[in-house]
Amino acid sequence: MKIIRVFPRKTHATPDDENVRSGKKTRVPCLIDEADEIHISVSFTWDIPYAEWIAKQWKYVAPVKIGGPAFGKQSDDFIPGLYLKQGYIITSRGCPNKCWFCSVPKREGNIRELQIKDGWNILDDNLLACSDNHIKSVFEMLSRQNRPIEFTGGIEAARLKLWHAEEMKKLRIGQIFFAYDTDEDLEPLWEAAHILREVGFTNAGHSLRCFVLCGFKGDTFEKAESRMFETMYSGFTPMAMLWRDKDGKRDPDWMKFQKLWARPAIIYARVKQKAEEMYSNGRK
Repeated sequence: MKIIRVFPRKTHATPDDENVRSGKKTRVPCLIDEADEIHISVSFTWDIPYAEWIAKQWKYVAPVKIGGPAFGKQSDDFIPGLYLKQGYIITSRGCPNKCWFCSVPKREGNIRELQIKDGWNILDDNLLACSDNHIKSVFEMLSRQNRPIEFTGGIEAARLKLWHAEEMKKLRIGQIFFAYDTDEDLEPLWEAAHILREVGFTNAGHSLRCFVLCGFKGDTFEKAESRMFETMYSGFTPMAMLWRDKDGKRDPDWMKFQKLWARPAIIYARVKQKAEEMYSNGRK
């Protein structure tokens, strides 16, 4: 059965095979577009109205199914290459935490371990919340890959153990992303940095990254900048993650702030010296 997959918003993880339509190609089907089914995959709630409009355009080609994380329904088992680019994989769904800003526990529930498929970029919601056996199997799978390994789902620092770091060190790491979402995450982040250094990790090539949530209600530029500096001093390169509500609205000033704290080259050119001066005294 031939399925054309349509993505209202193209990201780095969007598949790029011949049966994928994204960007301008989502608007109107071409005369050569033939399929048995059309699947419209929606990741963000603010794209739902556009996705529903797309569905009306594609219904003349084949029966249309519309779904994805934006609709808040529990996901099915993971099929490599179907709704994520080849190499991007999910080995578990769900999370035992109940963070106020995250929809994953409501949508996916507690952690569910899936069958492990080959890939090099792990997008699990909370990989380290899985059982030890599952995590070990994931590391074993990653050791077979011929690409640098990336953990871009965001590792929870509070769950990092020494043996996790030791197994990661055996891999050819491209990037490992941790997460600094609330004030309570800072101390575990520092402890995670200590564990990683103990097994020989450095931040050469900015391989140790950290998502830093900003722009939420009550946040200020001063507070957010302080979190960025704390992240840098701990040994991670920050990646500002701008909070959005269900409508996807973003403040233009916060968008400018986010861009300054997204690319390592820009970050270190601007603020490395300032960060060291601010935190070299009193921070250990």
